[in-house]
Amino acid sequence: MDIDTPVPMAPQTNDAGETPTTLCYNCGAPLVGTTICPDCMKLQVDISQGIQREAVLNLCRDCERWLLPPTSWQVAAPESRELLALCLKKLKGLNKIRVIDAGFIWTEPHSRRIKVKLTIQDSVSDGVILQQTFEVIYIVMYQQCPECQKSYTPNTWRASVQVRQNVLHKRTFLYLEQLILKHRAHQNTINIKEAKNGIDFFFAQRNHAEGFLDFLHSAVPVEVSKSQQIISEDIHTSTKSYKFTYSAKIVPVCKDDLVVLPIKLAKQLGNISPLLLCTRIGTSLSFLDTNTLQTADLSSRIYWRAPFTSLAEAKDLVEFIVLDVEPTGYNKGKWFQSEVTVARASDFSGDKQFFTRTHLGSIIHPGDSVLGYMLTGSNFNNAQFDEIEASNTYKSTIPDVVLVKKYYPRRSKHSKRKWKLKRMDTEHDPYLLPNNKESVENDFELFLRDVEEDQDLRQTLALYKNKQKDDTASVADTDMMNDDEEEVPKINMDELLDDFDELEIDDNMQG
Repeated sequence: MDIDTPVPMAPQTNDAGETPTTLCYNCGAPLVGTTICPDCMKLQVDISQGIQREAVLNLCRDCERWLLPPTSWQVAAPESRELLALCLKKLKGLNKIRVIDAGFIWTEPHSRRIKVKLTIQDSVSDGVILQQTFEVIYIVMYQQCPECQKSYTPNTWRASVQVRQNVLHKRTFLYLEQLILKHRAHQNTINIKEAKNGIDFFFAQRNHAEGFLDFLHSAVPVEVSKSQQIISEDIHTSTKSYKFTYSAKIVPVCKDDLVVLPIKLAKQLGNISPLLLCTRIGTSLSFLDTNTLQTADLSSRIYWRAPFTSLAEAKDLVEFIVLDVEPTGYNKGKWFQSEVTVARASDFSGDKQFFTRTHLGSIIHPGDSVLGYMLTGSNFNNAQFDEIEASNTYKSTIPDVVLVKKYYPRRSKHSKRKWKLKRMDTEHDPYLLPNNKESVENDFELFLRDVEEDQDLRQTLALYKNKQKDDTASVADTDMMNDDEEEVPKINMDELLDDFDELEIDDNMQG
């Protein structure tokens, strides 16, 4: 054969083994049975036609819920699966095609825009399946939900929980406030109002109030009573509408209080000494005998059968100087028993010394300052204390001094802290006398010191990084604080959480 003679080539076939019979009229690609190739078809056919490219999402800024038409409101975090499902439900015509993939595209937090990237598939003529990717922009509009509208309208609540504690300070309520914020137990409230010796929580539904009461029972020892008031009645259908009020009374005993149990009750609790120190408030009351390190727990149900009050509270604490510490070698858990000689810091001369036993043997040393209750020379208007003074069995067990905790001197009343606690937004009752601002600040400062000094207490709370304090604190202030507060307990940064509300505010300011 001549080498220049063209060799006839076999006709090319497609994947199905068919021989192309036509050419694409646009690009000239060989085809079988059609007149246009899939690539050219993608340029000429829009399978996303009829699908919205813009939509509106309604957000309630008070409760941070999204409107799910027609009347439902749904909680959805930013860029969550719930929010993505809500976005897809808002698009018309999406049910006629097949959605392959969907995801969020990052936008500025303050732009009030949400972008979603969609990938869809649909079959066109001659069995050709096309795939297309496009973006949908959602505009976030603010709209109040009906529950939040009621919170700004008086006389719309259907159930209220009145939390009360008959004490002269707010330390228990400060602890309860942090538990409520950590577990978001107040998310169904329509209003929170300060009241005398407590706080009132208002709810739009009765079951929300009962759920809040279940949380209170799991946090603090309370006694609950219920009352109801009829507000409307239909005589034709015999239907009535009520308002429910729940009164939750917290046990009037707080952490670090000195109490005297009735002798009969003390014998039932393992024959413990009636004079005890309250060490923890939870679902029950925890007590400690500082002389023998014997402990006892008292449930709220037993307490309300024979209630008693504190013999001395935190406002009665006296500062003492430790002169000598002699360990006895006996310990129980984190407490170490020691025999201590102390003198009052106010009249420190060494002439008046007091000998006592304490549970603080592991953390105090000669020269340290401690806080305690002075029993010698003090008059108490307490029937249980008079009973043990008249008893031959327990009179000899009354010490001169009961030490409570170590005292850490601080340079200023409000030390510079790299951490902070969140607070609830409450409404002040105008019919009440104005609160003593200085007393409220003192109670909050004492609570912050308890958080620093008590590791067990910190584990139950949510502590946040104080970014503003870190930015504004100068080097000179930091050095001065470190020189004077070297022994003050510090909180590790690993225990702190990021305050996302503060970060969002910073981003808005920068934008």
